[in-house]
Amino acid sequence: MRPITYSRAPDTATAIAAVSSDPTSDFLAGGTTEVDLLRQNVLTPRRLVDINDLPLTGIEATPEGGLRIGSLARMSEVAAAPVVRERFPVIAQALELGASAQLRHMASMGGNLLQRVRCSYFRDAESPCNKREPGTGCSAIEGFSRGHAVLGTSEHCIATHPSDVAVALMALDAKVHTQGAEGEHTYAIDDFFLLPGDTPHREHPMAHGELITAIEVPAAPVARTSLYLKVRDRESYEFALASVAVALSLVDDTVADVRMALGGVATKPWRARRAEDFLIGAVAERVNFVQAARVELADARPTTMNAFKVELAQRAIVRALETLAGNGSPA
Repeated sequence: MRPITYSRAPDTATAIAAVSSDPTSDFLAGGTTEVDLLRQNVLTPRRLVDINDLPLTGIEATPEGGLRIGSLARMSEVAAAPVVRERFPVIAQALELGASAQLRHMASMGGNLLQRVRCSYFRDAESPCNKREPGTGCSAIEGFSRGHAVLGTSEHCIATHPSDVAVALMALDAKVHTQGAEGEHTYAIDDFFLLPGDTPHREHPMAHGELITAIEVPAAPVARTSLYLKVRDRESYEFALASVAVALSLVDDTVADVRMALGGVATKPWRARRAEDFLIGAVAERVNFVQAARVELADARPTTMNAFKVELAQRAIVRALETLAGNGSPA
């Protein structure tokens, strides 16, 4: 790892000015992913600007009934916050299933959204990878792809997005607030995560030096009945093979409102809008849950190694919906 200059920012404006004016610099918050990538020579900044002293740690209910989370709030603090557990249990569940207790105490919410893919080829500085070095190719397409994406892929990248809480936030139509050299900006979360397309190295629309300041979750009564279901190879904080965040509201056994997003199967947190559209007004029963899952995965493009993810994701959707409808168990 090359020598890196380190400084601590006393305020937000100073931090943004320091990073935006220097293309070889980057922010440092919890560092739970960034430090690993530095050691592996995947990231090679010459300067790190520590932002942990910035006043971006709040966790507050909004007057409208929503939630505002500072970007430097730690995952453990957000998961434990009464307003989160009461109004948005799917967020607390996703955070608790996303990492060990030690990592949750260190990792920031903004850093969690920006964490890089867990593709082994991306993390191997010797393997061709369009995310790490555009134009070199995607080793995973013809290589080991068991954990890779089946939705939102392109010929240039099939890596999955690793965040769990981003899936819950996607289902709840969260907004990401940022501040940069050009001022403040607000992104709808579906626009904040980019599909790989022809530019897999661009995962977010932010400019260099633009800093996430807060995450806003709008009021959503349906979110009080919500669930995050995660399927993985082992229980010990493994990344998802497939996951689903669902919020469900029923009236007389009919789906009145449903919000759904998938993780572990797509190149970005995947809003399951096709399934949502199918379910609105449908009877809350297994046959409709199964059909909704099939509709959502209809355009999946698996490799030989990860074809099992299509059925796995469908089963996860059905299990989560049955659980919230009172017809099943998440276990």
